[in-house]
Amino acid sequence: MKFITSKDSGGIETKIFYEDLGHGRPVILIHGWPLDHTMWDYQVAALTDAGFRCIAYDRRGFGKSNKPLTGYDYDTLTSDLKALIDELQLEDVVLIGFSMGGGEVVKYFSNYGGHGVAKAVLISSIAPFMLQTDDNPDGVPQEQIDQIAANIQEDRPGFLGSFGKQFYGVGLLNNPVSEQRLTFDLICAMQATLKSTLECAVSFSSTDLRGDISSVNVPTLIIHGDDDKTVPIQPTGEQAAKLISGSEFIIYEGEPHGLFITAKDRLNADLIDFISR
Repeated sequence: MKFITSKDSGGIETKIFYEDLGHGRPVILIHGWPLDHTMWDYQVAALTDAGFRCIAYDRRGFGKSNKPLTGYDYDTLTSDLKALIDELQLEDVVLIGFSMGGGEVVKYFSNYGGHGVAKAVLISSIAPFMLQTDDNPDGVPQEQIDQIAANIQEDRPGFLGSFGKQFYGVGLLNNPVSEQRLTFDLICAMQATLKSTLECAVSFSSTDLRGDISSVNVPTLIIHGDDDKTVPIQPTGEQAAKLISGSEFIIYEGEPHGLFITAKDRLNADLIDFISR
């Protein structure tokens, strides 16, 4: 297994697990909450077949990475990404962030000037700001975020099982993913700790990246489903498209949050096209 070592602001070391597959232009894939790097299986297969090198890592607290008690703010999470890029001496990178991972993409440009990154992709991303406030009325209400935290603490497996159905848009008449997929995701999510699960939920729901997002100064592709019930498109994808100069915005009509599965073929084609240009 492959690991890099990252240090937080207090000098505490954390081992970050990653997979490095294929050859060619490097593509870093940052997973969403509450999953791990395995969510990218279909994308890694397609991108490596297309001639790219795919690097997918587990965020601290998730998957095979170490699970410290602290460091789940976006500054520290992004320093883990920087440590990965530095350790592997990567250049001309395409940086792809899904959902919570969009925060690391934006913060990497704000904190590190986008060093080594040539293109960026935000998929179902929380950036720039997901929380409902007076000046962000289309966001998710704080009461809903608080209820999520309470449900996680009451019955984490039960909540995550129900969350997975919303994630993929499962309903009485719509079953876009199998029960086995939902079970697999639950197993992935339960590899995280309660602490990391809760702390990351605070970070992705309440971090305001509106002051950071204009620092993204490379060609950027934004993809979001207009039926996303987990991360609503209005305060996130639509605003990101307005705030990132020259970005390309593709709306997947009728698609839920987890479109990396429900629209995997279209997503893979769009990613290959964007990276290859």
